[in-house]
Amino acid sequence: MPGSGRSALLRFALGGQSYGATRGQMSGWIVPPPGLPVKREADLRREREAKVAELARRGLLRSERLRRAMLAVRREDFIPPPYRDHAYEEIPLPLPGERATISCPHSYPLFYEPLGLREGHRFLEVGIGSGYGTALALEVVGPRGVVVAIDIDATTLAFARENLQRAGYADAILVHGDGGLGYAEQAPYDCICVTAACPAVPPPLIEQLAARGRLIAPVLERGRQRLTLLEQTADGLRSTIIADVLYVSLRGRYGVGSDPHQ
Repeated sequence: MPGSGRSALLRFALGGQSYGATRGQMSGWIVPPPGLPVKREADLRREREAKVAELARRGLLRSERLRRAMLAVRREDFIPPPYRDHAYEEIPLPLPGERATISCPHSYPLFYEPLGLREGHRFLEVGIGSGYGTALALEVVGPRGVVVAIDIDATTLAFARENLQRAGYADAILVHGDGGLGYAEQAPYDCICVTAACPAVPPPLIEQLAARGRLIAPVLERGRQRLTLLEQTADGLRSTIIADVLYVSLRGRYGVGSDPHQ
């Protein structure tokens, strides 16, 4: 999932890979400087366990399958090496691609818990980021489920694909394209997660929701981003505001400043 950045972008390279980052700050978050990772696997495992326990105490993480998924998936394996040691800190971190970041750890239960994601579900992720959220979803839906992840940025998608393959998550269907259009070939979806802010929920995504399906997205409203849950019911769509959030803007036909009729 992408985080948010408003500062002028700074390009840097380490180990032959170029990343986008802000000059120390991303919409209020202080981003640590890149460096060589020094933490041991045992250190990161303890941090992962502590983070999961913290999210449960805060009431953000409630479902057992998602809790197990967050313990099983090594978030550090989805972080660029210059930021690996900061994997479990509550800050978004830069990724390869245009304005691409991996969101804070709390973002994943914040988005996934309202969706009610569970075993056997068909799940569409709009905005793949590092592939970490994709791996979590695969763990939750299990072998009977389907996970489709789509991203408009080929560089970001390639980074996520490499991470997922290296971590042993080869079952996801990864698509390079405009996420606002969804992926009709695998529709309908029980759950759709849009990880970037949009002026309104793109109609193609609503059309691809299954009966009783749920969709979550940051929606722009009077200059604020409202994390909004849509549920298909017998009486039509029901909308619930979950929280005020701050994420990068959706790119493509239904993105900020775009004309969806073109």
